[in-house]
Amino acid sequence: MECFSHTFKNEHGSFCPGLQQLLHEHQQLNQRKLSLFELAQHIANGEVEDVAEALHYLRGDVIIFSEELEHHSSREEDVLFTKLEEYIGKDHGPIAVMEYEHDLAKEKIATFLAETAVIHSAEAEKLASYVIDTYQLLTEHFFKEENVLFPMAEQLLSASEKEELEKRLV
Repeated sequence: MECFSHTFKNEHGSFCPGLQQLLHEHQQLNQRKLSLFELAQHIANGEVEDVAEALHYLRGDVIIFSEELEHHSSREEDVLFTKLEEYIGKDHGPIAVMEYEHDLAKEKIATFLAETAVIHSAEAEKLASYVIDTYQLLTEHFFKEENVLFPMAEQLLSASEKEELEKRLV
C-alpha cells in the first residue's frame, strides 16, 4: 500500500462531502478509542484500585464503541469500497487489506467481550491487551484509509459517483 501513498496524497480538507463524512466519523471514533486505550493501559499497568470495576466499565464502553465502529465500517464496505472495486478490484490491494483489518478489529473486540462476560481480575492484563491491540490496529488502519484510500477515491471517482457517495453517507 505504501506505493500508493505518494501517488494519492491529499489534504483532508479537499475531500468530497462523502469522504469528509467518513473522515469525520474517524475523528469521532478516534476520540472514543483513545479513551478506551487509556483505561486499558491503566488496567494493564496495574494502576487501578478496583480491577473488576474498571474492566466492567471498559467492557461497557467497548460495547458502545463496537456498535459505532460496526456502523462506520459497514458504510465504508457497502458504499465506498463497492465503488472503488470497479476501479481497483477487491481481491488484492487496498480494499482487501482494509476489509481484512475491519474483520481483525471486530475479532479482537469480540474476543475481549467474550472473555469479559465474566470478569476475572487475575486476567486483567491479558484482557486489557485486546483493547490495546485494537487501538493500535485501528490507528494504523484509519491512517491508511485517510492517506491512501480516501485520496485514491477522490481521484478515481467521477463527479456523479461522488454525488452518490454523498447521498448515501451524509
